[in-house]
Amino acid sequence: MTKTKITVIGSGSWGTAIAILLAGKNENKVTLWTRREDFCKQLQNERENDKYLPGISFPENLSITSDLEKAVSKRDVLVFVVPSHSMRDIGSKVNDLIDNDPLILSASKGIEIDTLKPMSQVLADTLDNYNANTIATLSGPNHAEEVGKGIPSASVIACKKKIVAEKLQSIFITSRFRVYTNPDIVGVEMGGALKNIMALGSGISDGIGFGDNTKAAFMTRGVYEISRLGNKLGARSMTFAGLAGIGDLIVTCTSEHSRNRRAGKMIGKGMALEEITEGTNMVIEGFKTTKAANYLAQKTGTEMPITTEIYNILFNGKSPIEGVNHLMKRVKTDEMEEVVDTNMWRE
Repeated sequence: MTKTKITVIGSGSWGTAIAILLAGKNENKVTLWTRREDFCKQLQNERENDKYLPGISFPENLSITSDLEKAVSKRDVLVFVVPSHSMRDIGSKVNDLIDNDPLILSASKGIEIDTLKPMSQVLADTLDNYNANTIATLSGPNHAEEVGKGIPSASVIACKKKIVAEKLQSIFITSRFRVYTNPDIVGVEMGGALKNIMALGSGISDGIGFGDNTKAAFMTRGVYEISRLGNKLGARSMTFAGLAGIGDLIVTCTSEHSRNRRAGKMIGKGMALEEITEGTNMVIEGFKTTKAANYLAQKTGTEMPITTEIYNILFNGKSPIEGVNHLMKRVKTDEMEEVVDTNMWRE
């Protein structure tokens, strides 16, 4: 039987977990690409990513390389799992090396600051033979630490082209990783990116010392805010009630695995942004996404009070308590705000 040749581009915790997941299926032949040659040799020798995903051994049919041309050549599937600020550069380099017609999947969550585009659109810009209809994205409540260990999880693969989504669904789905399809790639990507902002806010609430009431209210209003911007960009509201919306929001706002929540917690306790970024070897996507989403809200004329307050806390020196007070003292309104049906009220 001919095996499906898959390369995962990016060896952080999530890229490594995806590679382990895919290599767990005998019908796949998986390569994990890492940028640094010294780190590549370490992964090859130790058969474990001790830096980003310690304690999980690599399956036998997972190979590691730092040679991008070798990683890309004659692949059936290319999975991009790189930070949002690196996607355009990596996509451009891969474009020059593709020698066939692989399926393209983004598993990165974020918005490019300069263009305000999600990752699938950045790839569409950089890969000559692909457009927004043929590139897919993977998103959902999936912490790398749990997916890598085979803990039951579920996710969504979104693509406007149904056959692409269904092919990737078959490649990814296992008895421990259930995959659904969704044509609403805008909603899936917006949910995956914007929930990191809400995770920062949830962590800030924890860091200040607030309780469950605060977090529940914050998360609920967070979903509404994500939906509001998503709808402006053409997403379906129901997508935000699914795995890539509420599902991802819940796990990112509540889990100790969430680096965005951890970062928010440190901010809530008084740490500065620079202290946090200097003290971690992992990318905290929520910082960049907050900046991009704030610009996107202004560009589209979308009211996003939570995003605005977190932006001001991160980049304008506002204290977390001031941000909370400003949110709580906003002008009173109906819960559903602009979508309320006035005919429902009774005198």
